[in-house]
Order: sequence, then C-alpha cells, then structure tokens
Amino acid sequence: MSSNTPKQRSLLLISTLSVIVFVAIWETACRTGLVDPIFLPAPSEVLARAYTTLNNGTLIANVLASTRRVMIGFFMAVAVSIPLGLVLGTSRRACAIFDPLISLLRPLPSMSWIPLSLLWFGITETQKYSIVFMGTIAPALLYVIEATRNVDKVLILAARNMGASRIQVMREVILPASLAQIISGFKIILGLAWTCVISAELIAAKEGLGFMIMNGKEFFQTDTVVLGMVMISVTVLIIDVILRRIENKVLAWQR
Repeated sequence: MSSNTPKQRSLLLISTLSVIVFVAIWETACRTGLVDPIFLPAPSEVLARAYTTLNNGTLIANVLASTRRVMIGFFMAVAVSIPLGLVLGTSRRACAIFDPLISLLRPLPSMSWIPLSLLWFGITETQKYSIVFMGTIAPALLYVIEATRNVDKVLILAARNMGASRIQVMREVILPASLAQIISGFKIILGLAWTCVISAELIAAKEGLGFMIMNGKEFFQTDTVVLGMVMISVTVLIIDVILRRIENKVLAWQR
C-alpha cells in the first residue's frame, strides 16, 4: 500500500496541474477577447457569481433541491428494481410477463414523461420524483437482471441441495454474489438520474440547478448558466465519493 502512495500522489498532482492549466487558458482566452463573455464567461466571473449566490443562499438551496429530488427518485427505483430484478432474473415466467413492459419503457427518454407527470401531479416535488423514477427504473431493472443471471450456477445448486428455499437462495446466495455488479450499474444509473431531474427542472420548477440554468439563460447571465453546470458536476463527484466509501464497506467481505 505504501509503495503505491507516491505514485498516487504523482497522479493527483498531474490531475491538479491539468485543471489549473485548463482554467488558466480559459481565463486568458476570455480576458484577451478571443472569447466573447456573453457566450462563455471567464472562470473569475463564474467564481464571482458563486460568491454572490452563496451569500444570498440561493446556490445552496438550488443544490440541495436538485440533490434531494435525485436521491429520492433514485432510491425509489433502487427499492423496486432490486427485489423485482432478482425475481425476473431467476424466473423465466416472470420475465416473460414483465419483459414486454420493460422493453416499452426502456427507450423512452425522461423528457417524454414530463407532460403526463405534470397532468398527474402538477408542478410539485412528487412530479420531480416521478420523472427520476420513470427515467431510471427500466435500466436499473436490466442491470439487476443481468447481474443476477451472471451468478455462478454451482453456488445456486449447492444452496438448493442443502435445502435452501427459493427466497433463501435469492437472499443469501444470488444477492450477495451479484451485489458488486449491481452497485456498479447503479452508479451509472445515478448519472442518468441527474439528467432526468435537470430535464424536469428546466421545464417546470421554482428551484434547483436546472431552474438556475434556465433562469440564467432567460436573463442572459451566462455566468449563472456555467455555475449551474459546474455545480452539477461537483455535486455528482461528491455523491460518487460518498457512495464509493459505502460500497467499500458493504463489499468489504469480498476482499
């Protein structure tokens, strides 16, 4: 572990320097007039906008609103896809019943659900949760089904030969064996959940990062637009770090 530390530090330094160089080139291009600020503001202007919105509280409020919507809608999809995916991955009959429905839902983009969700729920938080849920449930199910089918059949047969029931096999053998692949898939789905919520906020919202971006666009505040985009990336990175730590604890037994 200690032998890898200098190498990790070197890679971190290279990554940090690349970001600094990129920001410096961006700032220089804007300051020298190569890029019109109305199309792309300088990093210093974005930072100034961040300072202003931090002071008046709108930046934190928008970040928290979008994060709450993403996480609630995402965990709703997780809560449904794991048990249902385990059943569909182990039962051909159940898969035959649900497969046509999944095939119909999977190609639909999250934007296509916005008109119906507005009719069903209005401009409410429930409407935002539903957009994230409907935009992620089908791919989440497919990840769970695929992970379930990749479990070594020898483990399943061994458990059955020892007298385990169908539910015990799914809970004690299939779920633990497929958990690493399921979590990897869910991390990709989480990125999709952010796409869903931003789409919803761009059209019908009173707060959130999508609303912030659209509001900046309406008033020609490109620094606000870029700030909203940057905050999406930063928030996703922070959530990813948190989820990786949780994943390391949950899957510690595999190591």
